[in-house]
Amino acid sequence: MPALVLVGAQWGDEGKGKATDLLGGSVDYVVRYQGGNNAGHTVVVGDQKYALHLLPSGILSPNCVPVIGNGVVIDPAVLLSELAGLQDRGVDTSKLLISGNAHLITPYHRTLDKVSERFLGKRKIGTTGRGIGPSYADKINRIGIRVQDLFDESILRQKVDAALNEKNQILVKLYNRRAMPAELVVEEYLGYADKLRPFVADTALILNQALEDGKVVLMEGGQGTLLDVDHGTYPFVTSSNPTSGGACTGTGIGPTKIDRVIGILKAYTTRVGSGPFPTELFDEDGEALRRIGGERGVTTGRDRRCGWFDAPIARYATRINGLTDIFLTKLDVLTGWEQIPVCVAYDVDGTRVDEVPHSQSDFHHAKPIYEMLPGWSEDITKAQTFEDLPKNAQDYVKALEELSRCRISAIGVGPGRTETIQVHSLL
Repeated sequence: MPALVLVGAQWGDEGKGKATDLLGGSVDYVVRYQGGNNAGHTVVVGDQKYALHLLPSGILSPNCVPVIGNGVVIDPAVLLSELAGLQDRGVDTSKLLISGNAHLITPYHRTLDKVSERFLGKRKIGTTGRGIGPSYADKINRIGIRVQDLFDESILRQKVDAALNEKNQILVKLYNRRAMPAELVVEEYLGYADKLRPFVADTALILNQALEDGKVVLMEGGQGTLLDVDHGTYPFVTSSNPTSGGACTGTGIGPTKIDRVIGILKAYTTRVGSGPFPTELFDEDGEALRRIGGERGVTTGRDRRCGWFDAPIARYATRINGLTDIFLTKLDVLTGWEQIPVCVAYDVDGTRVDEVPHSQSDFHHAKPIYEMLPGWSEDITKAQTFEDLPKNAQDYVKALEELSRCRISAIGVGPGRTETIQVHSLL
């Protein structure tokens, strides 16, 4: 059986948790392949709402094995807290698998993240301050600490000592902060070893064997395409690759085993943090989208910036990820607008540009060119089929499908688990 990849096709927060949860009952493994606890998924099951940060959304599906892949950076305290919270609510977490090659976030990563962001002042990136970027930097610099290092005290001490020899110089001399004792970090992290040991495995081997045995593996990323460190709105991006290519490096599953790439798109656009956002609204429409859509970051608690649907971004995500299907979320939020603007191109210094500009400066200066589509006032949350939608809602979806150049296979018409229309099978 093939592997599937689920990616955010905007700036994150598109509703990937809902999509993963929808598929969770039909797949055997759900793998988180990048990011850390700077990502957040909200999943609504019945009258219960679950906010997940590090754990794959599939952990809420009883027949699914949730996996944290090698491409994720893990804060052990956050992970154990999240597991305990789910266990207290009756969720079975015993099937979780964690790659021993995943890197760890330490107290000095969190400290450096916060102080360096403050140091940037007006040029700040909008990081969550949770140590994700510094942990990835150590990974690339080959001084990172991995999950497997927790089980060898000698190696852990050597690595922490080596890292803090440099980090303490930066903290003290550049940022005027106190040095961090290596022994405190080592003792804290040795305390996590026995708690995490039952979950740690060679996940790349397990996942490839599962595919060979005919199992279905779903890989989910955090954040979204425009936050990809290579393909996003650099430097206002995350520190990893949420795009579909990151699924291979973050799990150890080869690209030839991936059969379908599903992009998650909101029926409008949101963003958290700094950086360009051509369709951002600063008026009552933006406030209405924020209020009706409940647009507050699951992890950050920050209000999301809101704007109309951006077709060039959707086309860009289709191209970069090789999307085969789109899951359109939050269509219900647009109910009540007489007309709905859709950005079809940009005006960049007087020139029409139909695709996302390659130049960072041009994208900063891009102004949206809108086409107006008729809205609808009917309640769509009870719609079970595409034909149940009002004609104007159907036309809106068809227009977005044409503009995105990828078929829309599922439509979210409400926050609940069952409030989804499946136009085409996602498996």
